[in-house]
Amino acid sequence: MKNLRAPRMADIAPFHVMEVQERAFKLEAEGRRIVHMEIGQPDYGAPPQVVEAGIEAMRSRRLGYTSPLGLTELREAISGYYESRMGVRIPPARIAITTGASGAFLLVLGSLVGPDDELLMSDPCYPCSRHITRVFEAKPVSIAVDGSTRYQPTAQHIIDAWEPATRGVLLATPANPTGTTIGQPELRSLAQAVRARDGFLLVDEIYGGLVYDREPSTALELGEDVIVVNSFSKYFNMTGWRLGWLVAPEDLLPEIEKLAQNLYVSPPAPAQFAALAAFLPETLALLEERRLEFQRRRDFLVPALRSLGFSVPVTPEGAFYVYAGCERFAADSAAFTLELLHQAGVAVAPGMDFGNNAAERHVRLAYTRSMSELEEGIERLARFICAGR
Repeated sequence: MKNLRAPRMADIAPFHVMEVQERAFKLEAEGRRIVHMEIGQPDYGAPPQVVEAGIEAMRSRRLGYTSPLGLTELREAISGYYESRMGVRIPPARIAITTGASGAFLLVLGSLVGPDDELLMSDPCYPCSRHITRVFEAKPVSIAVDGSTRYQPTAQHIIDAWEPATRGVLLATPANPTGTTIGQPELRSLAQAVRARDGFLLVDEIYGGLVYDREPSTALELGEDVIVVNSFSKYFNMTGWRLGWLVAPEDLLPEIEKLAQNLYVSPPAPAQFAALAAFLPETLALLEERRLEFQRRRDFLVPALRSLGFSVPVTPEGAFYVYAGCERFAADSAAFTLELLHQAGVAVAPGMDFGNNAAERHVRLAYTRSMSELEEGIERLARFICAGR
């Protein structure tokens, strides 16, 4: 059959961690016990208040299409959340509900970039950042970062990397895979560098509720021109509900709405009605308990990995990942990951999913499992390393 694949697909890679997960599932089907630390999915389900609100909506409402920008009540609830949690007033007219954060990225980048445009982003970073950029035939331009800048780009990085084709910058705080954050002074400097070049600043705050060493904040404090993407998946533990949101300049919302109409008509109605309960005081209290448990897991895992010989130059301040250097044990993290899975029964993500910058020397571990499972994973890692692999 003739190859009908669009040329752009040649540059869009699959998630390598999905291969690890599939192999892990196969081993489990064969009777092996696997400690899963590969996927960034909270081990908690959606809060019970959210589940009950979803059930009630399905029982009592005719769940048809909503506005392409989402339920007015949910946009208002998110606006109230920003004001009560972070002291920032965001008009609901700047907020759009989306089909997951992935849908938000599609809408923003579909509205702002096109063929031959360039978008600056860090390396390592979340792989979809590169791939969604390529869907619109724009070019992701990687900025290599490491522990010396806490795995985050600086204003000088932006100045040095900016070219005539550059349209904007994508940041992430807290970041996947490193868990590092960008402080408000640094964010302000980055925003100034972007503004001086008439570009746009897009900030991924999907893990914004999961910060451990400071109060939560948002790039929206920097001004109305900043674009932010967030999600109900991580902090709110609603991965399968496929719901997110974006905040953009009000004059961009008509373009966002046009794309939403054409890409998916409207976000899923059951998830939207359920998400209204995410902002109830009792729900937020439960989520705070869960956040503290993630912090406890981080405080166990980071020193444990360091004691085994993994390099973790920066303690992650948010999200639920540790990006660990495995150079003492392997020159190829992809091969190391498969050996670790098959020989020790521990599943982790290879660095190659997150870019090209020293990827072969890194793995990502997700602390999205119970403390007892993390302890078991570390015990298995220790035996694996002591046995010389």
